[in-house]
Amino acid sequence: MAEILTEIRKIPPVTRFLVASSLGITLPAILHLVSPWRLVFLSQAVIKEFEFWRLYTSCFFGSMNLNYIFELAMLYRNSNALESTHYERRSSDYAWQLFLASLALVGVNRPIQSYTHTRALLHTLTYLMCSLSPPGALTSVMGLITIPVAYFPYALLGMDLLTGGPSAAAQGVSGMLVGHAWWWLVWGSGIGSGGVEQGMYAGWGRAPAWLKSWFGEREEYGRAGSRRGAVQAFAPRQRAEEAAASGRVTGHRWGSGRRLGES
Repeated sequence: MAEILTEIRKIPPVTRFLVASSLGITLPAILHLVSPWRLVFLSQAVIKEFEFWRLYTSCFFGSMNLNYIFELAMLYRNSNALESTHYERRSSDYAWQLFLASLALVGVNRPIQSYTHTRALLHTLTYLMCSLSPPGALTSVMGLITIPVAYFPYALLGMDLLTGGPSAAAQGVSGMLVGHAWWWLVWGSGIGSGGVEQGMYAGWGRAPAWLKSWFGEREEYGRAGSRRGAVQAFAPRQRAEEAAASGRVTGHRWGSGRRLGES
């Protein structure tokens, strides 16, 4: 049991929350412990009866069949890849941006009257992960064929169309739209693996101080550079200008030297 708990703790915190939420909401419905209608999104119930928990449960209520295994695996894989690489030691930023994306998903899905937002959320994470992957990276579709990772979101959308019909595909499209907005507005077009958020709304993607404190993280963003964890990056020219302005001398002091032949 201790070994299992140790392995669970190795999972990044936000990904651990997503997987636990999916299991905690879907399994009781599969086992008929909770009525699915208490978990899905019903706008009238939220607005008139103040059942706000539906905003949360509808994002994690998975399929009540074998497809749920695939959904859970994809949720873990995509979220873990994002949090372990692009949001390494910045789980608070990832949680904050994911929260904003989830609100956007609920709004985008209103016109198509979706009862759940699970597939849309999965498509959002998939699109963002693929957009931030290195150019030319490859991935496999259910272990059967290998395709460029840039095409994977569209392959997943095609699978939804075949298995769930137009309504499932519409949810997938909504997730891809939110995922594209997340990538373009926060990360900026062309910012890939190892990059820093440089989108026009990157500042909105930074977690509030209380959330950073809750995660036990301390990050400072300023004019001089972008700090991740204990490492702060500066542009070389900017560092030299700041050193000159403060009267500091950077680099190694080589001394004045001597003329050739002098002792």
